[in-house]
Amino acid sequence: MFQGIRTLIVALTAIVALGVSSTARADSGSVRISFIKAGWVIGGSVGSGTMTFRGRTYPLSIGGLSYGLTFGGSATELHGRVSNIFRPSDIEGVYGAAGAGATVIRGPQAIVLTNQKGAVLEVSGRQTGLMINLDLAGMALTLK
Repeated sequence: MFQGIRTLIVALTAIVALGVSSTARADSGSVRISFIKAGWVIGGSVGSGTMTFRGRTYPLSIGGLSYGLTFGGSATELHGRVSNIFRPSDIEGVYGAAGAGATVIRGPQAIVLTNQKGAVLEVSGRQTGLMINLDLAGMALTLK
């Protein structure tokens, strides 16, 4: 009986150690992105940016679609960080959000998004233009 309990404790300890070690290796980097968004009911965005991760800088491409109440056009510049990544390609993916906002001439922006790989983008900055939106949006980031 004691042999079975000891085996169970060793197995549970190994599982916990694996979970902690994989989390400990996750890293973060800094991100700068800029994009242009325009639309009338259906909106689109296109842009570029950079990610600095473990001392290297990687160029990014940005594209996206939104659907809902979307009217106008804007230019947005955001900076912040990406976390919970193990390698540069983990930033790639689709980040989805439901949003509401209005920008007349200039307004602040802040958003937290997660992709299917678990990467978390926390960015803020400013939006310039005339944009009113209440929509569902998706933004795809890829390494160039």
